[in-house]
Amino acid sequence: MTVLTVTPNPSLDRTYEIPALDRGAVLRASADRVDPGGKGVNVSRAVAAAGHPTVAVLPVGGPEGALLSQLLSDLGIAVAGVPVQGSTRVNISLAEPDGTLTKINAAGPHIGAAESQSLLDTLAAEAASSRARWLVCCGSLPRGLAPEWYAAVVTRARENGVRVALDTSGPALAAALPAQPDVVKPNADELAEVVGRPLTTVGDAVKAAEEVRGAGAGAVLASLGATGQLLLDATGTYFATAPVATVRSDVGAGDASLAGFLTAGGARAQALVSAVAHGAAAVQLPGSQMPTPDDVRPEAVTVTTDVPLDLPLLPDVNGAVR
Repeated sequence: MTVLTVTPNPSLDRTYEIPALDRGAVLRASADRVDPGGKGVNVSRAVAAAGHPTVAVLPVGGPEGALLSQLLSDLGIAVAGVPVQGSTRVNISLAEPDGTLTKINAAGPHIGAAESQSLLDTLAAEAASSRARWLVCCGSLPRGLAPEWYAAVVTRARENGVRVALDTSGPALAAALPAQPDVVKPNADELAEVVGRPLTTVGDAVKAAEEVRGAGAGAVLASLGATGQLLLDATGTYFATAPVATVRSDVGAGDASLAGFLTAGGARAQALVSAVAHGAAAVQLPGSQMPTPDDVRPEAVTVTTDVPLDLPLLPDVNGAVR
């Protein structure tokens, strides 16, 4: 099964592990790493780590874009790069021993009209040549792309018989829902934003996910951070949790979770189990490292249709509900 991903605003992710974040001081990292970044890129990395073929479509610019392409190729990921004038962005993460993560995300290059069309054309060509079963559209839209850009991608893919998973937020998510993506993957904050009200319990999240399905999404895979994960699809509503010994970094954990969901079929409880197992494995790895099959423990996941509606949504290690 080939998974095709598109990441309109990819990055190089540099992670530094530090003893503590002390403003104004010279900080010495105990470890550091650089990984290919961007949500769709991370999905491709997780799919490849699980042993499945994947193609990453993305704009690349400058020496940063060249390094990004090389790092992906080294991981066995086919890269369909679209040259752009601006340089690929570099994001910085500062990871502390207690799991607190401070992120600095760059804006990324401006994508012009011709470059936008090249992305769409490349995506269509790769979808046809790879015979992809899933197209995964992920992440924020860069400067120059309208919120409706993902909607156009979803419509075009579905017309050609390709299933679409969408992981974005804000106006881009709202604009894409009428195009009927097969699955969307919001976190709690993104789910609250799209329905326009705060969510404080699992029951609140279920109601919001039902509204998102009513707006056009075939299924909603909602990450609720430390509280657990929800799946609402045509077969029912499921809730799953898994124990995590130590949170080392949550960068890319949601993307690993989406990859686990799709590679397990993208529906029903068994796919949710895989999603939660991949996400739990990812947060225990450094930087945005993606889990391999040896890291994933599906037997540790608890899944139920008896959803704990009154359970409060817990904040993550950074103090925000995810």
